[in-house]
Amino acid sequence: MSTPQEAPILVFDDVSFGFDDNLALRHVSFELMRGETLIIHGAAGSGKTLLLKLALGLLPATSGRIHLFGQDVTRLPERDWFDVRSRIGVLFQEGGLFDSFTIEENVGYPLVNQRLLQVPPEQIRPKVEQSLEFVELGHTLDKFPSELSGGMRRRVGIARAIVTQPELLLYDSPTAGLDPITANNIIALIVKGRDVRGATTVIVTHRHQDGEILERYRYNEKGGGLRPVGANGDSTRTRYMVMKEGAIAFLGASLEFDCCQDPYVAKFASR
Repeated sequence: MSTPQEAPILVFDDVSFGFDDNLALRHVSFELMRGETLIIHGAAGSGKTLLLKLALGLLPATSGRIHLFGQDVTRLPERDWFDVRSRIGVLFQEGGLFDSFTIEENVGYPLVNQRLLQVPPEQIRPKVEQSLEFVELGHTLDKFPSELSGGMRRRVGIARAIVTQPELLLYDSPTAGLDPITANNIIALIVKGRDVRGATTVIVTHRHQDGEILERYRYNEKGGGLRPVGANGDSTRTRYMVMKEGAIAFLGASLEFDCCQDPYVAKFASR
């Protein structure tokens, strides 16, 4: 029998979204435990981003139940979602920064606008500085997003996602449109955020390399950088999900993923 400490961070229980015969999400069920990493693949329009929007309460489930942090949030009033979202960090597609805000204002936005956190005004800038230093952009406080490269804007997005030290981190296509070197640097920062903060992590991605790095590496706090996961039980607790036409086509560990014979799933696996 499960104890409260073992309760999943996120649960989708037979969740569907859409209208009658036009369901964009169909009977999706999965659980995500504390400290796990879930990597979501799938073709465009398969429902990957929709999963994140439902998890955030930005869209209501048509049927089924959604639980966050042990609480049923399926029909949660919008006024109560603010407190739930204060426990979640999000990196939207393309970074999702406010063009008219400075980098300091962008990163500090969750601290100012999430009432449950109640961060004293004098503590906001130090927390923003710490978060930007974490992604190696401490020198950009007074700049605007238009002054930064695409990769730097994505790193600012990560800084904003982690500034509240959330329990759950959701990343929507963090490496989309980036060159391979910049993309790998972004994933390395996501590994760092996961391991230093101990956060449960969900990442939607089109690159199988992103999943491989998240699964096979941990952040080395002593020396910096990443280190390979050892053979002594040092697991990253990573699973893979593949979405197809609004339904889960695959959900499992990497060995099952790489050996899956389904032609659609195999397109996203490492070969």
